Amino acid sequence: MTDLQLMELAVEARERSYAPYSGFHVGAALLGKSGKVYLGCNVENAGYSPTNCAERTALFKAVSEGELEFTAIAIVGGKGKEIAEFCAPCGVCRQALAEFCEGDFRILLGTPKDIRVYTLNELLPFSFGKADLH
Repeated sequence: MTDLQLMELAVEARERSYAPYSGFHVGAALLGKSGKVYLGCNVENAGYSPTNCAERTALFKAVSEGELEFTAIAIVGGKGKEIAEFCAPCGVCRQALAEFCEGDFRILLGTPKDIRVYTLNELLPFSFGKADLH
């Protein structure tokens, strides 16, 4: 799967976003090592803290279906129908990804004009993980 194809799936997932409070719609497409893609969107809640980000929606969906190894995630987001700027994963999503992904895991951030690629290590330096518990 190409980066552009993964990004197009993230845009598709964004269309299912439930964001009546912030109006900020996010979509994610997570590529498993098996080649299967798991889509996620943000799902807001009036209580705010139960809100779930698109990245974690995709990750939890994948894990619940038995996939535990991943190679990349594409993320798009923005207010209303616009995708005008890059939308990076929040700290909680970065930590959730670190539970299942290596440091070289690719994080693709997209706009209609550009795709930027980062590694998990770049976006979460000095991460805390399973190895730190031993």
